[in-house]
Amino acid sequence: MAGKKTDDADDGAQESIWQRMERPARPPRAALTHAQIAAAAVEIADAEGLDAVSMRRLAERLGVATMGLYRYVRGKDDVIELMVDAVYAEEARAGEGGDWREVLRVSALRLRALTLRHPWLVETTAQAGPLTPNFVARTDRLLASLDGLGLDADTAMTVIGTVTAFVTGATTARIRMVRLMRKEGAEKMDDLRSLYSSRMKWLLESGRYPAFERYIRQGVRKDDDDWQFELGLDSVLDGIAARLPI
Repeated sequence: MAGKKTDDADDGAQESIWQRMERPARPPRAALTHAQIAAAAVEIADAEGLDAVSMRRLAERLGVATMGLYRYVRGKDDVIELMVDAVYAEEARAGEGGDWREVLRVSALRLRALTLRHPWLVETTAQAGPLTPNFVARTDRLLASLDGLGLDADTAMTVIGTVTAFVTGATTARIRMVRLMRKEGAEKMDDLRSLYSSRMKWLLESGRYPAFERYIRQGVRKDDDDWQFELGLDSVLDGIAARLPI
């Protein structure tokens, strides 16, 4: 009996928040919903960053005792999962209709916009796994768009992962640049260039980087983030299209 009790306890510890949410609520009736918890946490993170989301801060925002939150979540990891799922719901209908390329392209553009609205999202990978209902629903929808193209299951998932990796990398770079500008007190890119002008001048005058200097002198779309992103995205999609078996 003791062994079975221990096994049951271990099973309970492995349950995700999504499994626990589907169990019938215990009386008394819940005063909060998981959606309310997620919304409050997202508001805090959007305004102040992910580090500002704590159980105490969240309880204050919701007007409940800190210990009261533990009736709904086990800790911050659960809260982050709720947050990730809530923001992915914003992208839930992205890419419906059209061929595979249109579906992936629209979804990528919306994922970029989503991440720029919620920049803390790029920090959650190490803290909460991606196995939330809305995240998986997005993946399922994108995989379904590749049906009929002659791809095996592994190749189809790699296609989705490649597009998502491009979006994540490009968007993370943009978020880091915005944070650098904020740190340096720069309102626009020209302000940042002025701050780094002496360093740039030294590098260019060294004569060691001719190709980079040509870009600095001749490039006219250095600040056109949308153009840069869409060119990169279309290049990724062109590469995928070239490898399709049909």
